[in-house]
Amino acid sequence: MTDTPKFTQSRRQFLAGAAVATGAAATGKLVHAQAASPDPAITELQPWQQYLGPGVDNAPYGVPSPHEAHVIRRNVEWLTADTVSSINFTPLHELEGIITPNGLCFERHHSGVADIPWADHRLMINGLVDTPMVFTMDDLMRFPRENRTYFLECAANTGMEWRGAQLNGVQFTHGMIHNVVYTGVPLRLLLEEAGVQTNGTWLLAEGADASGMTRSIPMEKALDDCLVATHMNGERLRAEQGYPVRLVVPGWEGNMWVKWLRRIEVGDMPWHHREETSKYTDLLADGQARRFTWEMDAKSVITNPSPQAPITHGPGPTVLTGVAWSGRGTIPRVDVTLDGGINWHRARMSGPSLDKSMHRFYFEFEWDGRPLLLQSRAHDSTGYVQPTKDQLRAVRGVNSIYHNNGIQTWAINEGGQAENVEVG
Repeated sequence: MTDTPKFTQSRRQFLAGAAVATGAAATGKLVHAQAASPDPAITELQPWQQYLGPGVDNAPYGVPSPHEAHVIRRNVEWLTADTVSSINFTPLHELEGIITPNGLCFERHHSGVADIPWADHRLMINGLVDTPMVFTMDDLMRFPRENRTYFLECAANTGMEWRGAQLNGVQFTHGMIHNVVYTGVPLRLLLEEAGVQTNGTWLLAEGADASGMTRSIPMEKALDDCLVATHMNGERLRAEQGYPVRLVVPGWEGNMWVKWLRRIEVGDMPWHHREETSKYTDLLADGQARRFTWEMDAKSVITNPSPQAPITHGPGPTVLTGVAWSGRGTIPRVDVTLDGGINWHRARMSGPSLDKSMHRFYFEFEWDGRPLLLQSRAHDSTGYVQPTKDQLRAVRGVNSIYHNNGIQTWAINEGGQAENVEVG
């Protein structure tokens, strides 16, 4: 239980005068479909039952059903001047489980997608090492490989929401994230091959795309759990995800996961390049900027119901679902509220609970048709609890872009439609 919240208006004053229903816990009763008359969709022979479909070689690389053609990554045109240095968003409201299909993983590019043949790519390790080395892709495949499931989240995910409710859809508020199984060589093994010198305490990862993306990474992290990945979800990386090879930096902001990885330089201090000075730092209210805030804090969001996935069945048994994640461990618990934080209920966790990976949660309840204020609150394995947006702003102000992990609110009206709002 929490104190009764104050309400703040959305841009459309969606909550003006609205009553809020708390909802009832699920009773466990089954939902039975009842028809007043025979349904021809089941009683009559359908067209697809009367003719042969395409054969096994019709689509040598499988594609989704044409009836799911709307399930795609989407761009917000006004966010950037050109799509070659832009982002598109994972349709979280269309997904279940925790694994993001390769074709739906969000993209973030600084100079478009690099087109690099496997046989022509090289990875160099130089700097403070005993033996500078250059590896072909085939060389990398001779090292021991590991398979690990991690989320990758852009530090700017939910960044538009710092100053209030903005984008009306979970795909656009939270869709700069995906969760896949990576296959790759532990970075530690490649560094050991080159022989890191005793004063080598940092490394610089550099991409082969036209933007020359670089990020400084402390050696402690590099030797811990970083991967040099060649595959995701069982197949080789797609071009937009860094083919033929990318860096995986588990639990840390996505900008550090350098794609099209071509060089790793070992040094004795950070490089202070663009992506860790003027960008990817957190500007505070007093004008100071926090630097090297790499870890992604615990976060969650309800994906259904949400603005792009309204309640269409009317009052009755209703299933709420969403995802949660933490860059510091697992998510053993998620709480949900139907009334903007007055009453909290423990959600049901379902599926694998993996370190630095997405977790799926559900809450079944009986909707009585009255308005709802839906929120989720994640607890991670370190004991950290996801904060409200007001709690974040009290510490960091509203000048920031990155690392907004505040609690998200969806307002559901009597018709089941949802809108992005805030509760104070």
